[in-house]
Amino acid sequence: MIELFSANTPNGWKISIMLEEIGYEYKLTPVDIYNKEQFKSDFLKISPFGKIPAIIDHENNNSVFESGAILTYLAEKSGKFFDKNDRLLINQWLMAQVGTVGPMFGQHHQFHHFNSGKSEFGEERFFNIVKRIYGELDTRLKETKYLAGSNYTIADIATWPWLARHEWHDIGLKNFKNLSRWYEDIAKRDAVIKGYTFMDKEAKIPKP
Repeated sequence: MIELFSANTPNGWKISIMLEEIGYEYKLTPVDIYNKEQFKSDFLKISPFGKIPAIIDHENNNSVFESGAILTYLAEKSGKFFDKNDRLLINQWLMAQVGTVGPMFGQHHQFHHFNSGKSEFGEERFFNIVKRIYGELDTRLKETKYLAGSNYTIADIATWPWLARHEWHDIGLKNFKNLSRWYEDIAKRDAVIKGYTFMDKEAKIPKP
């Protein structure tokens, strides 16, 4: 069984969606990040930087931290969403999410959504970066059905949750036709719906 240490955030949704997609039984152990439970000593033994999500695979007593590493671990363990013939491309788009989409969207959330009015420079900078990323993703998805080609992979599972916060961005997802198509296609998947609502059964996936 997989034990998932997580919170109701885009990074948390990545792993709950993946676990639902591969059909693995898992136990949720919530981490209250607003009360700094992620910095307790027991959790730091699993996730040294005090970040969610993290997992323990109780079948073999492996613990894994960092969402990209967890997705790769679960993909290799299950043999799903990480085709060996496409791994170079999948890894590039997965790393693009981990290194660019997540951090830049996260900064936009901090300046634009949580701390509006405190830094005009920060708000403008990250708004423009995120708007540019929307355009870059839209261009990619004009060429392919999914980020790494014709198949749904862990690159999509990693990226989609950050677009599910599009209402916070005030950029207008519906203005990006290809990105909206991709977003809506993934939003219809049963595993995505279950993974999105893993901590709030009343939650609804935002429409473009």
